[in-house]
Amino acid sequence: MVRESAVTRLTLIGARALQRLMALAGDPLTAPSARVATLRVLEGIGHTRSLDVVLRAMDDADSVVATAAVDAARPFLRGPRGATVVDRLTTMALDRTRDETLRLAALRVLSDLEASTIQPLYAALANDQSTAIAALAADPGEREPPFANAAARVKAAADGELAQDPAALRRAITQEGKAVSLTTLHRIIERVREREGAEPHRRMDWMTARAAAHAALAGRGSRLALYDLRETLETATTPLPVEFLSALHQIGEALCLEAIAHAYAQTVDEWWRNELADVFRLIVSRERITGRHAIMKRIGKRWPAILEARAGRNV
Repeated sequence: MVRESAVTRLTLIGARALQRLMALAGDPLTAPSARVATLRVLEGIGHTRSLDVVLRAMDDADSVVATAAVDAARPFLRGPRGATVVDRLTTMALDRTRDETLRLAALRVLSDLEASTIQPLYAALANDQSTAIAALAADPGEREPPFANAAARVKAAADGELAQDPAALRRAITQEGKAVSLTTLHRIIERVREREGAEPHRRMDWMTARAAAHAALAGRGSRLALYDLRETLETATTPLPVEFLSALHQIGEALCLEAIAHAYAQTVDEWWRNELADVFRLIVSRERITGRHAIMKRIGKRWPAILEARAGRNV
């Protein structure tokens, strides 16, 4: 969870973090898990400066790192060097000596392209020795619908076309969240929340996409979806995706305090409790709320534990 929080914050920092991130992603002495997280940040930032690092990481000896690099190539499919990216991914998908998971990842990234572009590759893989790859190539129902770019994916989601891949939607929101309208992001939150209820077995995956939309709104100073943010906290009994914390840090207000206190009382996860206590303290300080405030009095009666934690941190 600490690493997830770092991924979110570095993605928000953006291009200013690129130099150190690229060095970390390309360092073979760094733990694979850290390199995977770094590649996720590079994917979220989507800056062309990082493409060479991503391309090199596709050939990493660790298949998990290589797969993360394939996913990180998605934002560059239609960029100035898109032809290079498509060629590398196509070669990987066709190479039967490569790890099956890696080939599947390449094929799924390429599925973002227009049908006319990707159809010859599907035809070539329809009888592949890998049953998973052959099934993906042969069955259109298993593929994501084609999107012209991340912005098109975000717009489709706002219109209710959520497709099948919540992780891809999260990436698109992270990439385009500063460009699309605030109402578009708000509609995505509503649509994704409906999907969470319809697919309880994938609820956390979809919730992470919704959290990304909250972070994008908050990053632009919008409180348009603050009610949804508070309601999500009020019903949380386990840690939420860290983008919710990012949103609270940026736009949390007095009306959020009771929801935070309730979430604090409902969980036994120490990391989550500490994060909730920190954001509670931040909002109290930012909004200049004293112990005489009606909200603080209600919290003291119903959820005194968070006030005790706050006092214990000398706030």
